Amino acid sequence: MINDEVRRYLLPPLFNAAVRAGAEIMKIYKHRDDYDISLKSDRTPITVADRAAHRTIREYLGPTRIPILSEEGREMGYEERRNWELYWLVDPLDGTVEFIKGNNEFTVNIALMENNVCIGAVIYVPYYNRMYLAGRDAGAYLKEGVAPDSAAGYGYEAIMEGLRPLPLADEAPHGRLRVAVSRSHQTPETHEHIDRLRERFPDLEVVEQGSSYKFCLLAEGRVDYYVRTTHTYEWDTAAGELILAEAGGETRSLADGSALRYNEADLHNPWFCCRAKGCTL
Repeated sequence: MINDEVRRYLLPPLFNAAVRAGAEIMKIYKHRDDYDISLKSDRTPITVADRAAHRTIREYLGPTRIPILSEEGREMGYEERRNWELYWLVDPLDGTVEFIKGNNEFTVNIALMENNVCIGAVIYVPYYNRMYLAGRDAGAYLKEGVAPDSAAGYGYEAIMEGLRPLPLADEAPHGRLRVAVSRSHQTPETHEHIDRLRERFPDLEVVEQGSSYKFCLLAEGRVDYYVRTTHTYEWDTAAGELILAEAGGETRSLADGSALRYNEADLHNPWFCCRAKGCTL
């Protein structure tokens, strides 16, 4: 198990890799006629921004000598990674569909995994200059005013300055249940699940949101519950799951309530639901 000194050493690379990747994404986001959109093997879109962010993260985290499992490196075989004790789990651009639509709802996700358990995580929302970070048993935090920067070089003390603990103390109770769903990935099962909730909570509010930012809204306390009934991958959830857990929430398989598992032979997640702190559903 890595000690606190090593965690302190690894936080700046984790943080700065996300900020630098966000800068590459935002450069491309401003030029929507040059996205170079193509389809991956699973028929999901990939753009030049995904590739640029992946390259930036790979190059910046390379000196840590910790292997990287990334959405844009998904071809890596199970036999090669199955015995990794420590690795980075990365989605360089989560919310590619939202990026293409131009609605600003995309993130950079980086999780540090030890024995297939997330021990450190960041989710960077470059359009909004917001960084969410968490360490296992160390809490979850929001750092605002983190502008995209291709030369980001935050040190440990600079990262820790001005952190706001999650959930946010100024996030007032809503008075009604707020349920988050994916903006672009809904199914009949999603709607059926919400209909069942609406029988108990007739005035519930549905909040559509793209990318892993939904985990951040849960961690802040701005929404209460999130249900996902379409395919996701391990890199879509690892960072957000830790941030939410350290903010007092939880993520569970929709089928049986079990915890999500990582570094599986099949990198797909089961359908799942998330609860913010205090949500008793």
